[in-house]
Amino acid sequence: MTDKQFADAYAIAQLSPGPNVLIVTLIGYAVAGIPGALAAKLAMCLPTALLAYLVSRLLNRPTQSRWPGLIQAALVPLSIGLMAASALILAQSTNRSVTALLITAAVAILATLSRVNPLWLLLAGGLLGFAGIV
Repeated sequence: MTDKQFADAYAIAQLSPGPNVLIVTLIGYAVAGIPGALAAKLAMCLPTALLAYLVSRLLNRPTQSRWPGLIQAALVPLSIGLMAASALILAQSTNRSVTALLITAAVAILATLSRVNPLWLLLAGGLLGFAGIV
């Protein structure tokens, strides 16, 4: 899968509502068709679902232990780190021109400081890419 195919699959996955697990299916499909899509989806979702189920059963036990709170507090920086790592991987597979960097910075600032729906920003980026500006 090329960098462009990955970036396109990521953009398509961002357009869908709900969790972004769709990208795994799109990558699996691009690599090995329908069997690849099914294998990728199961490999992504099944272990995570089982782990979440087991942890939720552990944390919901009535106890006076401090462990549930410590585990939940430890998961916050872990989640932030995983999101940052994903952003870095995605950034490395995209266009690194000055124009692209300026547009990315402008969109990040606009998304942070305004209440503009991110889908409009994604659509604008897609149109700029389609027009050949980025």
